[in-house]
Amino acid sequence: MGMGSSRGNGQRGLVADINVTPLVDVMLVLLIIFMVTAPMMTQGLNVDLPETTANSLRQKEEPVMVSIDKDGKIMLGKIEYTQAVLREQLTKIDEKGKEEPIYLKADKAVPYGLVASVMADIKAAGFNKLGMITKPIEEKR
Repeated sequence: MGMGSSRGNGQRGLVADINVTPLVDVMLVLLIIFMVTAPMMTQGLNVDLPETTANSLRQKEEPVMVSIDKDGKIMLGKIEYTQAVLREQLTKIDEKGKEEPIYLKADKAVPYGLVASVMADIKAAGFNKLGMITKPIEEKR
């Protein structure tokens, strides 16, 4: 009689003892991952994407357009403003006007910080639909 036979008929005992603990651990980890990521998937990022250009630009009225040229000059429509005055002008626009999309067009030479702070001003003024207008990159020949 060796050490092995102390478990009675050892062979059958081994087969029955499948260790489920690691499996349970794996399932728990997966469950936790799903619980954490599921709400993220449904919320997503709260970004209003500009609708397709086919019908978002209504011809009858000019969309509100803020543009920043390469020297950092800020224009609302055709008039140049400082950033502070621009903020005031945007706040004055009535609620119905703020339902309309507003477009921001910035030269690629403009520092990102300026673009970001103008975007923040537009949001703070109460506009929810902000579209970015970018120029397609010209191919160098």
